[in-house]
Amino acid sequence: MARLFGTDGVRGVANEELTPLLAMQLGQAGATVLTKENEHRPTIMVGCDTRISGDMLANALMAGICSVGANAVYVGVIPTPAVAYLTKKYKVEAGVVISASHNPVEFNGIKFFDGNGYKLPDSMEDEIEALIRGGMHNLELPTGSRVGKIKYRTDAREEYINHAIQSVPVDLSALKIVVDCAEGASYYTSVEALRELGANVVPIHNMPDGTNINSNCGSTHMEELQARVVYEKANVGLAFDGDADRLLAVDENGAIVDGDQIMAVVGNHMKNQGKLKKNTIVATVMSNLGFFKMGERENLHMEQTKVGDRYVLERMREIGASLGGEQSGHVIFLDENTTGDGLLSALHLLEVMVDTGKPLSELASVMTVMPQALVNAKVPNHKKDKYMEYPEIAKAIDELNSKFAGEGRVLIRPSGTEPKVRVMIEGKDQRMIDEEAHKLADLIQNIML
Repeated sequence: MARLFGTDGVRGVANEELTPLLAMQLGQAGATVLTKENEHRPTIMVGCDTRISGDMLANALMAGICSVGANAVYVGVIPTPAVAYLTKKYKVEAGVVISASHNPVEFNGIKFFDGNGYKLPDSMEDEIEALIRGGMHNLELPTGSRVGKIKYRTDAREEYINHAIQSVPVDLSALKIVVDCAEGASYYTSVEALRELGANVVPIHNMPDGTNINSNCGSTHMEELQARVVYEKANVGLAFDGDADRLLAVDENGAIVDGDQIMAVVGNHMKNQGKLKKNTIVATVMSNLGFFKMGERENLHMEQTKVGDRYVLERMREIGASLGGEQSGHVIFLDENTTGDGLLSALHLLEVMVDTGKPLSELASVMTVMPQALVNAKVPNHKKDKYMEYPEIAKAIDELNSKFAGEGRVLIRPSGTEPKVRVMIEGKDQRMIDEEAHKLADLIQNIML
């Protein structure tokens, strides 16, 4: 049976794979494992994004939390990084976010943070999963006054906004900014923070109705934002995903600035100010080759991890780095928050624009983006880790590695959150790598389906 927890919590189609029963069990098991060292009644913070299934799953999860004698604090619709920050600030024992990030509305997810605002290590997730797989035996279910209760807080998002503004108190009065909120959790926090800092804000996709999250908008669909930035003659465009833990940008000419470029711009600025610890940026194997070449040229030390912002964070903590992230836009500023934070990423990027007086297009040119093709092969979820067990697929991958050796690279990996195998090829010729990536993805899909 496949592992419940992927790279970013438990994900699935809400009410089909991620059912209210499973949410309740995750509440029970999570509260039990996360608070087992406590002698007092523990408290767990719960927040969600804007998807319609959030209410259903949040209430089931909190019922599970209360049923094992823990209390819940429900902070409603709020970005994932806000829950990470507020869990630590409020000194509660754990935090939970109900979100499927950039995925379509039918999906949802449940991810846990410990009392310090960090995502759980695999070992703790395994412990939670083992309780559920074992039928929740020996679980103590208190009665009477020992049952937990729920407290509702509507002011939490303001505290998160204040934290972001105090962390990067930049004057944005000279900038016109188009903000795509993805009909998600940033629909209020990002717009309000930028306006409080003086920006001329043009918000789009900031009217969530529960069903439109990530629908042709946000960091996974940038076309409208690109056009709007040019039309508005704006200085920059900002695109968040559904739970606002990632950010992508658009320069004044409508060109996309991805997570690698954001880290390059901000990292160099931090280095020049003496604020980049150990002159190091932690990135994943999926970062563009051009990003690593930029690091060599600018005397930045680049650490690589496997894909997933949790692994970036683990490495940052191990070596004492202050900046790390992914090409997809998860950028972690560890001095200010314990997870990827779209709003902090936006403010740091805007701060470089203000401090240097340079347009984003010029700043982003610090790295040359090498042509890259990324194609997904849809495969059954329980098979996605086994693609190298198929001789025809293994042979095709070996041949591609030989073909691009020295002039590019081939990276194949299972998705941590979806039933897909991702094929990524980098090289000098965009048409060639597109053809080869599609050919390999089609082969994987046809053989493994």
